[in-house]
Amino acid sequence: MQFQLHHQVVIVGGGAAGISVAARVHRALKSADIAIIEPSRKHYYQPLWTLVGGGVVPKEVSERDEASLIPEGVKWLHDAVTEFCPQDNCVLTHDGKRVSYDFLVVAPGIQIDWDKIPGLRDSLGKDGVCSNYAYQYVDTTWEAIRTFKGGTAIFTQPSTPIKCGGAPQKIAYLAEDYFCQSSVRNRTNVMFITGTATIFTAPYYAPALMKVVERKGIQPCFKHDLIEIIPASKEAVFKNLDTGELIVLKYDMIHVTPPMSAPDFVKQSPLADPAGWVDVDKWTLQHKRYSNIFGLGDASNLPTSKTGAAVRKQAVTVAQNLGAALKDNPLNARYNGYTSCPLITGYKSLIMAEFDYDLKPKETFPFDQSKERYSMYLLKRYGLPQIYWHGMLKGLV
Repeated sequence: MQFQLHHQVVIVGGGAAGISVAARVHRALKSADIAIIEPSRKHYYQPLWTLVGGGVVPKEVSERDEASLIPEGVKWLHDAVTEFCPQDNCVLTHDGKRVSYDFLVVAPGIQIDWDKIPGLRDSLGKDGVCSNYAYQYVDTTWEAIRTFKGGTAIFTQPSTPIKCGGAPQKIAYLAEDYFCQSSVRNRTNVMFITGTATIFTAPYYAPALMKVVERKGIQPCFKHDLIEIIPASKEAVFKNLDTGELIVLKYDMIHVTPPMSAPDFVKQSPLADPAGWVDVDKWTLQHKRYSNIFGLGDASNLPTSKTGAAVRKQAVTVAQNLGAALKDNPLNARYNGYTSCPLITGYKSLIMAEFDYDLKPKETFPFDQSKERYSMYLLKRYGLPQIYWHGMLKGLV
């Protein structure tokens, strides 16, 4: 027997996107009946995990209790959505609830597909295999870097969309920096192997990043996907995406960015586009087929990088358009595709990439952000976490 609930606004996902929208809508419309459906009791500021993997901060500073972040006046349903029924204006949950809504916001984040690389899950955290892409594994990256004695260090990026497209190369730069400090660089081959065709999506910043790669002596390899880890022989198998040829490389350390996709319950729903992502208008963030549904964040098919900075701007658009829809007004708010990627290039340097749908720079500061700067590193290390916890999640910025 299903337990039935109704809320005026139901938000699927209590991550950065869901909480930011809830906070903004609640602030604007105090009387709105809003519920967030989120299964996790913990919330993570994931952009900090690069610095955790690089040994700069402990992983615990990235964690908060989910309950402490739910906006006052917003209901938290500690449950997981299993099915969308947009024709009936409801969602079904793992615990047997049928939650109906007037408006739905879909923001469940991205799915990490660890098992799409055979051998990866069982080898994570052992014998030099590591990844920054989960709280339980992120500190194994620092252990692998800290104890590295030389040899081949490989850093991978898949061809699939991923959260923060620059993160796989950031940890490569930090590791190379540390290898210099620990006097093992002269006996180390650092490789960055990516399924993408270029070092970075936005062409304005790509030349500066290639200069970093060249200066550090990192060997780049494009359009190659990691398809298997063979831990017994410490070998990684890559597939050339142009020719289909397989290449087997020995590693002493390998940092893996796993393939990612929309969550399965999104892929299998009427809300998905052919690729499985929530199918929304890229300007208004309203669903293309269901006018009382909005989507944002990593699960959406918005043609921009999946970053927290993008979510911050998307949340403004969704909150304003949802507020308009609640009053039966036109949807006038527009999202221009803004995203930002703070590209750490060393322990005291960072390139702050900011751009829009057209991949054109949309820079905040009055200087050329394609240049490496210590000030931008300090912003990443100290400023952005404070903006996240005390500004973005409260709907203030």
